Amino acid sequence: MAAHTVDENDSSTVTDMEGVQGPMRLTGPEPNPDGDEGKFVWTINNYSQIHDKKHYSDVFVVGGHKWRILCFPKGNNADHLSLYLDVADASEQPFHWSRYASFTLVVTSQFDPTLNIKKEATHHFNQRESDWGFTQFMSLSDLHDPHKGYLHNDTLTVDAQVSVRKQEFLYTYDSKKETGYVGLKNQGATCYMNSLLQTLFHIPYFRKTVYLMPTTMEDQPHKSIPLALQSLFYKIQFHANSVASKDLTRSFGWDTYDSFIQHDVQELNRVLCEKLEEKMKSTVVEGTIQDLFEGHIVNYIECVNVDYKSTRKEAFQDLQLDVKGCKNIYDSFNKYVEVENLDGENKYRAEGHGLQDARKGVLFEDLPPVLELQLKRFEYDFQRDTMVKINERYEFPLELDLDIDNRKYLTKTSDPSVRNLYQLHSVLVHSGGIHGGHYYAFIRPDLGEQWYRFDDERVTKEDKKRAVDDQFGGDDDSPNPGFNNPPSFKCAKQSNAYMLVYIRVQDAERICCPVSKDDIAEHLHTRMQKEQEEKERKRKEKSGA
Repeated sequence: MAAHTVDENDSSTVTDMEGVQGPMRLTGPEPNPDGDEGKFVWTINNYSQIHDKKHYSDVFVVGGHKWRILCFPKGNNADHLSLYLDVADASEQPFHWSRYASFTLVVTSQFDPTLNIKKEATHHFNQRESDWGFTQFMSLSDLHDPHKGYLHNDTLTVDAQVSVRKQEFLYTYDSKKETGYVGLKNQGATCYMNSLLQTLFHIPYFRKTVYLMPTTMEDQPHKSIPLALQSLFYKIQFHANSVASKDLTRSFGWDTYDSFIQHDVQELNRVLCEKLEEKMKSTVVEGTIQDLFEGHIVNYIECVNVDYKSTRKEAFQDLQLDVKGCKNIYDSFNKYVEVENLDGENKYRAEGHGLQDARKGVLFEDLPPVLELQLKRFEYDFQRDTMVKINERYEFPLELDLDIDNRKYLTKTSDPSVRNLYQLHSVLVHSGGIHGGHYYAFIRPDLGEQWYRFDDERVTKEDKKRAVDDQFGGDDDSPNPGFNNPPSFKCAKQSNAYMLVYIRVQDAERICCPVSKDDIAEHLHTRMQKEQEEKERKRKEKSGA
């Protein structure tokens, strides 16, 4: 039996072991054996005395199935604590057995619950993959850091939740049939990329622009970003099953797992848009990226007592908004344009006027039709000397009016004919902590009432509460019972929005335009048809072998 990870390959061999090896005990309420969900706490005492490479928890039952947690205290061929969910009775199962489950593992800090490390996964367990989890759950240096409280009094606590799904749910659910949309396959560490690609695909004007980029039959998708993106969008639009994105990542030069984890959504978005802008030059779609996503700010310093003002105009394609200390998105914009007074020892040296009292700030000259907002959920904490995730409650509206209070966010020279009223199009979500997690997106493609959740290969219909209200963050309304927390402690929601996409109302009809096969180059149709025929030929050869 091999220990598998959701985010990397792992070749270590794990043998079956019964019960608990070493000084460990199970605490907290027992999971309900007849229920589909179960929660438990595994307390590992005398942790430093454990010398075995791998250890199992006691067996527990959820959904009528036996489970246990597999731990590598010194790491599974990595300098990280490794944790997995394991099918306890895999060796006793009949041939071709399988079960499907979602699970959460949490290593708790006994000093500060905000330092808890949480990771989630969903897996189809079977004879070949009877355990699944995280080879790099957390670094051993963090685990043994006495100031973080993961190992206190030589005790480690692992909280877990397992949710068993019905088998027929895995096989019979058809995203295309149920929603009209298909998902994207996860290459191992690309859920963040999948959420962004689905968001961009569902901006129809952007999709149509990608289709109109000049490519030829001689181009190779893994060497051409435009063709790789055209091919990907074509398959998302017309295929019945989930789509792979390997050609696109290869066209970036990202061929390995390590290259994926070096990027985040904001960086990926910028890399993709920059490369597309470059390829669009001297073509019929030149300038489209700027037309859709680019706005301008004006940095200014204005003297109080003399007639002198310095300004500098800058372009932006996304905005980073503070979450910490802000109750909602309007608080963030207020903070963005907040005026700084330059006086006392911090006076401004104005050309021809010497040191002067002055006011420094920034205003918007114009805002783009598609407004991408990066929420600063991840920040460096100087007191703790580490990166932390900000899980505070932060509200954002379906309708965002940036002309409020006499257009206080805009310069006096901004175009008064442009009405900066926006509708929420996409909510990109991060679930987990600073050390890892999962990404997915809620999108309403036509700005109507119906929301959809795009979670890698799976697409589901969702309501506004799930897509928007539940992504504000803050305290969970129903903290998990059984976790090793004081009764008064409320768990912070680990799933919350980290990127928002708004579309300006007066541009919505142009941006949410229909996209048909007539907008796609003939050679792309031909290429996709040949690719599908070759795939079908190989399938028949395999089935006939």
